[in-house]
Amino acid sequence: MEALRLVLLYVHLIGFALLLGGALAQYLSGRLRINPAMLWGSVIGLLTGIGLSAPLRDGDEPAPAKLVTKLVLALLIFVMVFFSRKRADVNRGHFLGIILLTLVNAAVAVFWR
Repeated sequence: MEALRLVLLYVHLIGFALLLGGALAQYLSGRLRINPAMLWGSVIGLLTGIGLSAPLRDGDEPAPAKLVTKLVLALLIFVMVFFSRKRADVNRGHFLGIILLTLVNAAVAVFWR
């Protein structure tokens, strides 16, 4: 089971990199729109995060409050990305919100023990 958890974690990190990297690339280019990397990163992050929340460890489970917090953040990110994906330009605040929520979600994962 540990191997499955590590594979899920690896794919989860790839989803994070796609989402944040795609968002930063768009932001630095000056054209604020949702690119395919952001969409796929949010989908991968959400699905693998749900998989990682399954009880795959032997008694070393994360706190349920942490899991719910991360799920809510991941759902917010996914909704913000999914429903804005076809717009030619995304509002600057909305776009920065995606980046901020992505960073907050990573911070919750790292710092909440």
